[in-house]
Amino acid sequence: MTTAHNAPPGAWQVWWTAARPKTLPAAAAPVLAGVALAVAHGAWRPGVALVTLVTALLLQIGVNLANDAQDYQRGADDPAARLGPPRVTALGWRTPGQVLRAAALVFGLALVLGLYLVAVGGWPILAIGLSAIVVAWAYSGGPYPIAYHGLGEVFVLLYFGLLAVAGTYYLQTGAWHPGAWLLGLAVGSINTAILVVNNYRDLPNDRQAGKRTLAVRLGPARTRLEYAALLALPYGLTVLAVALGWWPRGALLTLVTGFWAWRAWRRFRHAQGRALNPVLAQTGQLALRFALVFALGAWLLR
Repeated sequence: MTTAHNAPPGAWQVWWTAARPKTLPAAAAPVLAGVALAVAHGAWRPGVALVTLVTALLLQIGVNLANDAQDYQRGADDPAARLGPPRVTALGWRTPGQVLRAAALVFGLALVLGLYLVAVGGWPILAIGLSAIVVAWAYSGGPYPIAYHGLGEVFVLLYFGLLAVAGTYYLQTGAWHPGAWLLGLAVGSINTAILVVNNYRDLPNDRQAGKRTLAVRLGPARTRLEYAALLALPYGLTVLAVALGWWPRGALLTLVTGFWAWRAWRRFRHAQGRALNPVLAQTGQLALRFALVFALGAWLLR
């Protein structure tokens, strides 16, 4: 119920909050990385790249909207105990039905754009796109919500890493390449680390609500190790991929982003509760920085 303490802002601000714009680098980074690798390999389809990016952003917004309403419906979002950014359903700014309808609309727009990508890439893109929408809706909803059974990291790594980068590369080149899969693993590991921060912050509340995230299953100490491993993996993969000749030598420039990875880790291991929100933002920024620096190195230092 809306009260004087949580009276909603204007309609635009409500939906902007529900879309969670700070999470959008997680969707943009794999597309940027996939396009950059394709350009380094001699392919460049700017129109396809733009549609791929917009579709990825719409899918991320759809996930955020569905998660907002579904977590509230499952009793996992208590505004008084919430440590993360505000949720419009829990605050009473919009009803679950309104937010779910908005999510369906956004997924519908993604599907429409996806039809163009299917025309470009054929059935592999159709399979990736349809499964992405199903997984996005089932992340916090359905009879077996992914996020509630410790599987969130697996699906983030798959859909915001491996498939996102390799699929983008395929749309640009018409071919699959082992370097694209390695790049998907690198970017996906950072995107997965974003979820780890989120679940680590919410661990006490999630445990109480019966939400069995991987952080709840692993406990605090092993979750910190998981985060460190996910941030370290992209840099080992960079050296490996360049050594194998799958990435251009300029990709070694991404090693400079290790500075921001180290800063995020240093802050993460000492933070608790709301103090982890800046770490969440730092990790999202790291994913985008890694992709941007990869693009710079791949394009300029082939």
